[in-house]
Amino acid sequence: MPKIIFLPNEDLCPEGAVVEAEKGESVLNVALKNDIGIEHACEKVCACTTCHVIIREGFDSIEESDELEDDMLDKAWGLEPDSRLGCQAIVADEDLVVEIPKYTVNMVSESH
Repeated sequence: MPKIIFLPNEDLCPEGAVVEAEKGESVLNVALKNDIGIEHACEKVCACTTCHVIIREGFDSIEESDELEDDMLDKAWGLEPDSRLGCQAIVADEDLVVEIPKYTVNMVSESH
């Protein structure tokens, strides 16, 4: 079973986390199941950028982004070549190392 290593994020997982993931599961769902509260304002339908993550290792193991995701990512804060939307990045066979950016573009946060 692949693992996702979430790098430390001051607000969401200060110590970082290593969690198991099932193949076919999104990075966002794995995070949420493990109490890592990545924002997801559009409820996981690729209509915002609040679940933006950076895949530091294992990027090539996940399916390529489609045009809709690429258009959304263009609006993300801190976009990098290995950026993905957590709701669209689907775990394959390899372990992933994921960084959750410090900031997100979200006009209204449900959790505050």
